[in-house]
Amino acid sequence: MADWKDPEIAAVRGLLAAMPDAPATEGLTFAERRPGMDAFGDMAPLPEGHVYEAVTFAGRPAERHTPPGADPTKVILYLHGGGYCLGSPRSHRGLTAQLAHSAGAVAVTPDYRMAPEDPYPAAVDDALAAYKALLDEGFAAAKIVIAGDSAGGGLTLATALAARAAGLPQPAGLFLISPWASMTPTGVSYEAKLATDPMITGAALAEFAAAYLGGKADDGLASPIRSDFTGLAPMLIHVGSEEVLLSDALAVAERAGLAAVPVTLEVWPEMIHVWHAFYGFLGAGRAAIAKGGSWIAERLS
Repeated sequence: MADWKDPEIAAVRGLLAAMPDAPATEGLTFAERRPGMDAFGDMAPLPEGHVYEAVTFAGRPAERHTPPGADPTKVILYLHGGGYCLGSPRSHRGLTAQLAHSAGAVAVTPDYRMAPEDPYPAAVDDALAAYKALLDEGFAAAKIVIAGDSAGGGLTLATALAARAAGLPQPAGLFLISPWASMTPTGVSYEAKLATDPMITGAALAEFAAAYLGGKADDGLASPIRSDFTGLAPMLIHVGSEEVLLSDALAVAERAGLAAVPVTLEVWPEMIHVWHAFYGFLGAGRAAIAKGGSWIAERLS
């Protein structure tokens, strides 16, 4: 067993090990796993005075978050993770609220369609529709940041690519947390970090990828690292050093650099997949949210 320097991440690992109903549990259908992931979100503390409400947005259920003192002209479009098969605005309510609070902006989290019931490209279509809806509401593109974790990070990239293809202006920035950006495993971390990643396995990724693709071709929106990033918005990438998906984040940063897109890549030592979500127990999670929020606030200024 590794001797972790951060005692809080060791405690989080212990918490994960004691959760038999975690979303990655084998033998359950995706529909059976979803309530467990939503329940995890219910435990997340919200900032004092934070207000969220259920809304219909771009024809889909969604949540709108309004932190105290937030600038109503600035907005985060938050795309939740969960392998394109799990998760919801509810599961990511706390993380969305904390990020919006840190950035001083409102946030919208769409309940985009998920696989296997609605495979690719349903999620991309819904996320692009949500971005268009923000523009139609009167938000300037320069006052919108798209953010997402895990599959939501890949979806953030896909949304920016789809917006470019549709002739829409790019948002002010893209904040990618532990992005899953390739349906086909590539990079050394897929092997090198298997023993230290407590959340993701190669078998699970293959299961989620097959469900998401639903037999369709693995193209440059399903796997954004296959695409040319020319003209995309500036990016901030957060990834933990102990993630199987570390290589995806590195590949995204390389793609951005090759396309002359401003990109900041932060690899956080000892951290696991989307450690931000454990902010209630983990100081590094709170620090990462604060850094992400500051970056978003700067992009929206």
